[in-house]
Amino acid sequence: MPEPGISDKSSGKPTPTPSPALNPTRGLPDQLPPNVAASTATLVRLRHAAKELTLFPRMPPRAIMAGGHRSQLRGRGMDFDEVRPYQPGDDGRTIDWRVTARTTQTHTKVFREERERPVMLVCDLRQTMFFGSQKTKSVIACEVTAALAWAALNAGDRIGGLVFAPTGQRDIRARRSHHSVLQLIKTLADTSASLVHRQPDNYSLTQIIEHTRRVAHPGSAVVIVSDFFDFDRDGERHLFELSRHCDVTLCHIRDDLDITLPPAGTYSVSDGIRRFTLNTRDTKLRKAFELRKQQQAKTLEQTAAKLRATYLPIRTGQAVIPLLQTVYGNRAARRRSR
Repeated sequence: MPEPGISDKSSGKPTPTPSPALNPTRGLPDQLPPNVAASTATLVRLRHAAKELTLFPRMPPRAIMAGGHRSQLRGRGMDFDEVRPYQPGDDGRTIDWRVTARTTQTHTKVFREERERPVMLVCDLRQTMFFGSQKTKSVIACEVTAALAWAALNAGDRIGGLVFAPTGQRDIRARRSHHSVLQLIKTLADTSASLVHRQPDNYSLTQIIEHTRRVAHPGSAVVIVSDFFDFDRDGERHLFELSRHCDVTLCHIRDDLDITLPPAGTYSVSDGIRRFTLNTRDTKLRKAFELRKQQQAKTLEQTAAKLRATYLPIRTGQAVIPLLQTVYGNRAARRRSR
């Protein structure tokens, strides 16, 4: 379980101490506290609350038979799906003139990307996410990912996932099925629990974004859930390439102790391997720490604005569903909140 103080993330590099391969079930207690590791049952229950969420609600719907999303997504695929009778509002450029001439009734082509949208949820569960003053960042990340997965399924989208653990990654193929969401949830819960055992991180955030860029299909909605603690210029470059063809959302998970040092005093701090003493009475240290963290968040937010990506800051002390409703809440939910 994390120390009540601050984890040591100053180096940003994995420790050289060797660790065994990831095994989510080895050496774990029967049930970890809910603020330490995400549980499968909790993530499954988010299905009901996620009915109040609509991903990318600012996109108005097209005609019902053409699918649920207007094709404003970058890099829309042109995979032909079917021909159907023309309806007011359809794009005249997609009229099938051969079928129209044969049937004497105007028909239009429908493309697969107009009928369903791939949603890729990328969850960063590296060792730095196992930290929090109220809940661990990994628990919040799992809850955000699971809630958005259920919301995407409710919208009829195909859901896929990339879950990055300290020593490995798990790819969940994009499918429109409950099985795909449950598979993602099981992976999230197992990986979250495995963080109890300290392991060096084999992935940087740059590598995570680079891998996402390689596997994400053009036109996908990509949500990256992370603390972005090691976001750098290389990561920004790969994020730029990703955003050229996909709609990107950055969910920035932070704890209060990621932003401000604890009250003035002397604290014993550990990263699970090393232990040292931190004196937070130093005013210069406190200001330098806060300034650095503010600048990191500002850089990420400015990068998102430059790439026309959505930036969503999330604190570990916040309830996930009400926060997501401020961005993804459907009209019914907004009326009830008035």
